[in-house]
Amino acid sequence: MSNQITINDVPVTALPAHKTNPDYHTDKQQVFIVGSKGIPAAYGGFETFVEMLTRFQTDDSIRYHVSRLGKDTQRYMHNGAKCFNVNVPDIGPAKAIYYDIAALKRCIDYCKARPQIKHPIFYVLACRIGPFIGHLAKEIHALGGELYVNPDGHEWKRAKWSAPVRRYWKYSEQLMVKHADLLICDSKNIEAYIRTDYRQYTPKTTFIAYGADTKRSKLTDDDPQLLDWYAEKGLKSKEYYLVVGRFVPENNFETMIKEFMKSKSKKNFAIITTSNDEFLKKLEGKLHFKDDSRIKFVGTVYDTELLKKIREQAYGYFHGHEVGGTNPSLLEALGSTDLNLLLNVGFNREVAEDAALYWTKEDGSLATLIDKSDTLSKTEIITISVKAKERIQDFYSWSKIVRDYETQFVLD
Repeated sequence: MSNQITINDVPVTALPAHKTNPDYHTDKQQVFIVGSKGIPAAYGGFETFVEMLTRFQTDDSIRYHVSRLGKDTQRYMHNGAKCFNVNVPDIGPAKAIYYDIAALKRCIDYCKARPQIKHPIFYVLACRIGPFIGHLAKEIHALGGELYVNPDGHEWKRAKWSAPVRRYWKYSEQLMVKHADLLICDSKNIEAYIRTDYRQYTPKTTFIAYGADTKRSKLTDDDPQLLDWYAEKGLKSKEYYLVVGRFVPENNFETMIKEFMKSKSKKNFAIITTSNDEFLKKLEGKLHFKDDSRIKFVGTVYDTELLKKIREQAYGYFHGHEVGGTNPSLLEALGSTDLNLLLNVGFNREVAEDAALYWTKEDGSLATLIDKSDTLSKTEIITISVKAKERIQDFYSWSKIVRDYETQFVLD
């Protein structure tokens, strides 16, 4: 008998422990999703993707099964998906690899116990388990199933990883590409990279973008929650530039801070980010940004509606990411902030096209663009804003992304 339990403060329906059922029958396409931390989503990225994929499901011929990184083996229903916890020991950086392997094995075993399942799809998010995927792929194919992989971005380029770890990521990616039946890329640039760098495997690829929430914040312009936050941080509506993202070198915080300090802007620069004391100390030593009162590190904002309103009320948004595919924070910015100033790399141009302004890491490039942006008329800003909102609605809304995935998952 089912009962209600709570996961990540969201009520879900508990399911009984997994048992072999000889009378099992299904006409649904079974899709097993591995590699996110699970749903209900409490993080961004892949967790939000799986949450939206299941929440906005329209094709009831699909049954989703979703792994979750947990501390037990609880099974439950959420958004119509069968979810299961995978208990993984705390073994440091290798924990994510262990989790993906254990979750994928659980999915394979589930299908082995139910031979009535025909043509299951196993969708692995990211390329963490390449050295182990060959044997698992053989098991999947023996079931009549297919292995789908989302290669994510250039994880092997991230500065946070040591050289040996970056080599592992690259090697792991290579093996995931080699054994995948299909690679679903959320960026056309990533798709082109996969097809070029791994041409020896003649990889089968397709492009399905990441999605964005297109709804406006529920908060009003004079909501006390927003005004209190402004008062605490020393900010005013439309009088600040904004960035939201992980405080890591490849997101180019150094360039953005340095260039803003060079600009003549009378506005503030609000930085919503995670804490990284080592990186912060290093930047202060190089830039002495504490001497510039316009630079404001304002901490993190976990309230979704408040963060959305802060985005909407920003004068402009900086996006300096240069590693990865379609970045969720860029989609959110284009969907909410009127004026977006983006690092001029292929990933960002692919998403925004002519609905944003662009800068490079050359000395003075962003500072000049900031000064120019400060002089734009309301009409010019509205024109850019409308283009951005239309682009998100037409190409990156979750309803469109879910339809694209359902079309891919429903096999002939």
